[in-house]
Amino acid sequence: MESPSTADLEARIDELERRIKRSDPRATVETAFWAVMHNVLPEETRRHMKAVGRKQVVSARNYLDRWIARMDETTAEEEAAAAPRESIEVE
Repeated sequence: MESPSTADLEARIDELERRIKRSDPRATVETAFWAVMHNVLPEETRRHMKAVGRKQVVSARNYLDRWIARMDETTAEEEAAAAPRESIEVE
């Protein structure tokens, strides 16, 4: 099999650079980040990190749910404490 020439390699690099410039910069950074993670960290470490990330999100959800429940209780108490409305008939 014949190895690619320098011109072929340069053409491939140019094409890759064009594709990178057209893509979303955040997606490019994210792709690079995950490529590094997969090449540097062992599979078991990545699994643990994913589990920890999930637990953080569940924690945040639990906190927000409690906060919302407290707000709902406060609103219900305020409505119950409000003076009842009176109907007045107009002739």
